Amino acid sequence: MTFIKPIYLCFLLLILASPCSMSQEGVSKVWKADQGDGTYINPIIHADYSDPDVVRVGGDFYMTASSFNAIPGLPILHSRDLVNWKLVGHALDRQIPGAHFEKPQHGNGVWAPAIRYHKGEYYIYWGDPDFGIYMVKTKDPTGQWEEPVLVEEGKGLIDACPLWDEDGRAYLVHAYAGSRAGIKSILVVKPMNREGTKTTGTGRLVFDGHENHPTVEGAKFYKRNGYYYIFAPAGGVSTGWQLILRSKNPYGPYEEHIALAQGETEINGPHQGGWVSLENGDDWFVHFQDKDAYGRIVHLQPMTWNGDWPTMGEDINGDGTGQPVMRHKKPNVGKTHSIATPPDTDEFDGDALGLQWQWHANPKATWAFVNPAKKQLRLYTYLKPDGNKNLWDVPNLLLQKFPAEEFTATTSLTFHPNEKLENEQVGLLVMGMSYVYLGLESKMDGLYLTHGICQDAENGKPENKRVIKKLNHHSLQLKVEVNEGGLCQFSFSEDGTNFTRVGQSFKAQPGKWIGAKVGLFAVRESQINDSGYADIDWFRITKK
Repeated sequence: MTFIKPIYLCFLLLILASPCSMSQEGVSKVWKADQGDGTYINPIIHADYSDPDVVRVGGDFYMTASSFNAIPGLPILHSRDLVNWKLVGHALDRQIPGAHFEKPQHGNGVWAPAIRYHKGEYYIYWGDPDFGIYMVKTKDPTGQWEEPVLVEEGKGLIDACPLWDEDGRAYLVHAYAGSRAGIKSILVVKPMNREGTKTTGTGRLVFDGHENHPTVEGAKFYKRNGYYYIFAPAGGVSTGWQLILRSKNPYGPYEEHIALAQGETEINGPHQGGWVSLENGDDWFVHFQDKDAYGRIVHLQPMTWNGDWPTMGEDINGDGTGQPVMRHKKPNVGKTHSIATPPDTDEFDGDALGLQWQWHANPKATWAFVNPAKKQLRLYTYLKPDGNKNLWDVPNLLLQKFPAEEFTATTSLTFHPNEKLENEQVGLLVMGMSYVYLGLESKMDGLYLTHGICQDAENGKPENKRVIKKLNHHSLQLKVEVNEGGLCQFSFSEDGTNFTRVGQSFKAQPGKWIGAKVGLFAVRESQINDSGYADIDWFRITKK
């Protein structure tokens, strides 16, 4: 029997969960916000970086976002101009408690993080609705982050944000998840120790939004001109507005103002995000728009102040409430920076998975092997968990966010099933609360191309799977075209040139608090002392 040393396992897990290969530096072919003429269009990122928050340190901007159950979590994006963003790392290699997140915890995990810079260190706070408020920190946001610290234990504590005052005192604002706490639409401010590692009191309920601002949550804490500000979305994920609260005391009482709403635009629910000031004093606001299957995509609004109240976007009525802009002059950061986007295509020619990839649960070293010598990713089939109803319950799905309204995802793979196993499956998947895939499945008499659809997977409904054809060889290209509205059409090619469509179009569905995702899977139904595997040559995102 061969034993693998623990340090080697740790190394493999780091490869699977965090670093980025050099092949990910290219600009997306399907979406870019920078128009090359001094203007940008919204969304600045047409992908599901929900509940974004931003901090500026010198000439660098860093963004993070909710990641829920996906791992690696807490994405770290970097920009020099607020328009062009690269994904440069993650702050969370594994979810804790580890045993809890060994299986998919859809919609749980990391909710609405806040990123801050304090005394030479970067901090991220977030609420896990089942365990409490956590914090991680680092001196290098593109490097390794420290292990999470539990700032306050408890159920239903969400959307936390710190504030360090000029006198060194620290405060924390957070909201409540009604599903766990039995109450929502309220905000609480609590004292913290100066290190920001523990709350030190029960604090005070500072705002009740039940009458006028239901579902107030996602609070961000600031101080300006002697006022304490809480920026908080209200009104619901897809239909709300951006509420601003201010007070001369962190514990209130707070005045209120709406700084951003849909207005006459098609941008529904423009809210929840972060305020950032440039070195020249200009102000900007990053927020999301819920776009159904595409998730919560990221917008950028200019921001102005009048009478110590902010207005975001374009104030067409002069009432202090703005509406979103669709095209605007880029932020004045003093110079022009290169166009950049989060990665989507992966040639698997580096020493790690591209940072766009995330697993459904805490990964195991035995799920995948990145082989730069062969420029391939090897996915090993993994036993479906006991009691699984469908792929919703499977942890080793390797997925990435939809990167644009319309795009094509194509992958080239070779399947090497284990001769002693039957019903191993590998393939291309569009995942959400309902899902669809095109895959290769092993039988004792050979390989078959199968097309599977599962409606209402979240509630345990079974797949509807049909055999398309028996295959003559083990290598295939699989493709899905995603059209406007999330309509997906699958096809395959045995020669790499001519593609044959399979099935009717399928409307992609969002996941639990997230958008639909596209990616790869490799599963089996029985266990022996080894597995089959698929060698993935590349995964490319292109225009339709």
